[in-house]
Amino acid sequence: MSSTASGHQDNDHRIRRDRPARPAPGPEDERLPLGRTTAYGFQHVLTMYGAIVAVPLIIGQAAGVSGEQIALLISSCLLMGGIATILQSFGAPYLGSRLPLVQGVSFAGVAPMLAVLAGGSDLTTIFGAVLVSSVVGFLLAGAFSRVLRLFPPVVTGTVITVIGISLLPVAITWAAGSAEGGAADPRSLALAGITLLIVLVLSKVGVGMISRLSILLSFVLGTAIAAAMGMVDFSGVGEGGIVTSPTPLAFGPPSFEIASIISMLIVVLVTMTETTADILAVGEITGAEVDSRRVADGLRADMLSSAGAPLLNSFTQTAFAANVGLVAVTGIRSRFVVTAAGVIMVGLGMFPVIGEVVAAIPTPVLGGASIVLFGTVASSGVRTLAKVDFNHSMNLVIVAVAFAFGLIPVAAPQFYAGFPSWAQTILGSGISAAAIVAIALNLLFNELTAGNSEHPSAVAAAPVRVVRADTLAHLREGDRIQNGAVVDSQGTEVAVVAEHHFDDVRRMIDDGEITHTDQIRTILAAKDATS
Repeated sequence: MSSTASGHQDNDHRIRRDRPARPAPGPEDERLPLGRTTAYGFQHVLTMYGAIVAVPLIIGQAAGVSGEQIALLISSCLLMGGIATILQSFGAPYLGSRLPLVQGVSFAGVAPMLAVLAGGSDLTTIFGAVLVSSVVGFLLAGAFSRVLRLFPPVVTGTVITVIGISLLPVAITWAAGSAEGGAADPRSLALAGITLLIVLVLSKVGVGMISRLSILLSFVLGTAIAAAMGMVDFSGVGEGGIVTSPTPLAFGPPSFEIASIISMLIVVLVTMTETTADILAVGEITGAEVDSRRVADGLRADMLSSAGAPLLNSFTQTAFAANVGLVAVTGIRSRFVVTAAGVIMVGLGMFPVIGEVVAAIPTPVLGGASIVLFGTVASSGVRTLAKVDFNHSMNLVIVAVAFAFGLIPVAAPQFYAGFPSWAQTILGSGISAAAIVAIALNLLFNELTAGNSEHPSAVAAAPVRVVRADTLAHLREGDRIQNGAVVDSQGTEVAVVAEHHFDDVRRMIDDGEITHTDQIRTILAAKDATS
């Protein structure tokens, strides 16, 4: 072989060796048939539709724009949310976490944007602040992702639980409707209860396809029942035309004010914290491997979408926690399902008539189904906290204090009303407040260990344990506690009996009357029944 050919081979080998290996497919890379992918994707869209249209409704009304312009804002937010979702879930080089995360307009920016409008500015000032702050966030994404060590299970479990709990009031408000005096409407409660019952019954069905589509089917069946009750209004369908096209900078070019940019920078930091928590949460739920590079790619996609949003008349984009709950409920972990949801959202933005039909779903139907969705998010956090060692550590204190700060906005929404606007932005979001407190206390107690006492405080200390000496006489090498039962070294359960039955059981074993552990339960049950 010539030296030239050999050199080419060596170069080829070096290129193959230096080229980064493609990561092995994970559970999130599963590809489902097109029909199922579309159905599950539509389920994601229905889950977040009410939330994604709420922000443009609120901001549009506060800005005093016309109904037609509010409709444009809604279509723009749906279109941009779809683009952001596709970028986040499908991904591109250095962009997108490639996880089943649905993107949409962030609620964290509502208060600052309302403050900007109250100060006499208009939507162009908001768009300028979103644009600049998002570019800054994009540049910070890599550095922000390198602090994953600040998110151990004691932090992520706390934040995920707070995410679920903080979303529950939204579901309850949707379910309650409104009667005279602000009381819950009995008909709305009945409709929400029926929808919840539908979710539970369909989840119990042994057919996997039906069980996984339980949320979508509950929307359809709940709306049908609502129509029979006269609680559905389709009068708005068709008012916005059949097809529309995006109008870039429909409200004029962005304008820039320092104060607005600074307040929106705080929002960007909050949304980056929330998105990081959501990436970690969906990674925990799906079993996908999440490292700092994946978080950085996800944050870059988040911030790039947010930077492009003002050009299409939209606002800051972030991951939707409600859809993380849907992943947990359905067990559908494929990111391509969420990509399909993004395509559907783009369609809703381009075809407003479809969105108008979806918007007709009564809020009690959304509320009944969302009780399961949002509760599942909280349950996922509790499952993560189960991995935390609460014995002889300050983890109990970390969780307690973070929960308290995270639930202040839920228990007392006006608690921070007198605080500066930047403090309202940070602390007014229970998610960001819980994350900041949990991270800070974890650093204080678990990372900066200098000065920690060898003896934990009375609040955190686990109770002192004691075992009777005669109990040890019955144990053998390899015996252990597993799932609440005593098992031997082979994993076979060792029966635990009350002291007053022990001698009788021991005798029956010696006499050959008992040859299997299950017999002990049967015999003891019979003894207790006759005693």
